[in-house]
Amino acid sequence: MSETRSLSLVPTDAGAMMNEGLVWAILCNPGERPEKLAPDEITRRLEGVPLERPGWVWLHFDIVHSMSRAQVDNIPCLPEDARQALTSTDRGARLESEDDLVFGALPAFDDAMSDDERDVCIWRFAALPDLLITTRRHPIPALGVVYRELQRRQVPPNPARLVDRALLEFADTARRDLARLDDQLDRAEDVLLLLDRDTDLGRMSGMLGQVRRRSTELRRVIAPVNRIFHDEELELPEWAEDDLRDRSQRQIHGALDDLLALQDRARSLQDELTSNQAEETNRRLYIVSVGTTLMLPATFVTGFFGMNTGGMFLSGGAWDTVIAGGICFMIMLGTWLVLKVTRLL
Repeated sequence: MSETRSLSLVPTDAGAMMNEGLVWAILCNPGERPEKLAPDEITRRLEGVPLERPGWVWLHFDIVHSMSRAQVDNIPCLPEDARQALTSTDRGARLESEDDLVFGALPAFDDAMSDDERDVCIWRFAALPDLLITTRRHPIPALGVVYRELQRRQVPPNPARLVDRALLEFADTARRDLARLDDQLDRAEDVLLLLDRDTDLGRMSGMLGQVRRRSTELRRVIAPVNRIFHDEELELPEWAEDDLRDRSQRQIHGALDDLLALQDRARSLQDELTSNQAEETNRRLYIVSVGTTLMLPATFVTGFFGMNTGGMFLSGGAWDTVIAGGICFMIMLGTWLVLKVTRLL
């Protein structure tokens, strides 16, 4: 579900601010419902002036339109690097810090109706102890989930915990996707264990290919995020260290472990499937080889009697064709016995 649905806390009279992509602007206090911000409060907070009311602020922007991007590019309270990170079109994940500021880009799943069609997109953020600014170009269901939790008074104590909650939603969705893929591997494994002549190995190969392709797509997203949180050079401010470094690192690392286990299992099943396909191919070639061997003497006999030469043996009697056919059969039977005695059959 899009995070823009049923948002009752967006100021309806914020003027040009609302026309330039601000999806919501709320003041958050733990244990309380979020409160909407007045247009002048939004302006003052973006200029770096603390609000008179307690709590921290969450401003969420849709930067599809150029006017919205221009507004974010000119936020006075953020340094240039953070503003560029909020409006960048780069699809790579990143996490950086500067004094008390933490900013970057993190992955999330889009709002596709089907699990197979669900793609990964990027949302961006810049966080101070009392301010969180997020931007996106596509609806981010994870942010919608967090927003609805705020409506139920589940307000985290700081913006870092909210970023962590959005990452947890991404990791949980990834794990549900991995569980679905694991179920497909279960079905493939059951078929391989009960393999018979009617089994469609080509269909099995296609199923395993889909699992491996999807798991590779997820790994390309999760692995870079895991590397970011394990980067020893990353120094987060003290107010965000516990939530972003410790909690998020465990969530992403756990999802990556599940993904690696799934890929190992998919490779094992692929190897077993390849072995079964090779065995089936050899079995069919064996049948063809035996048939060819048994027909070789008969082919020689028919070729011999088909020569247009005079004085051909068995060419003048009424039962000569039957006698020639019996000779072919006896030679084929003798060939079969020889193959059985030599254990080639």
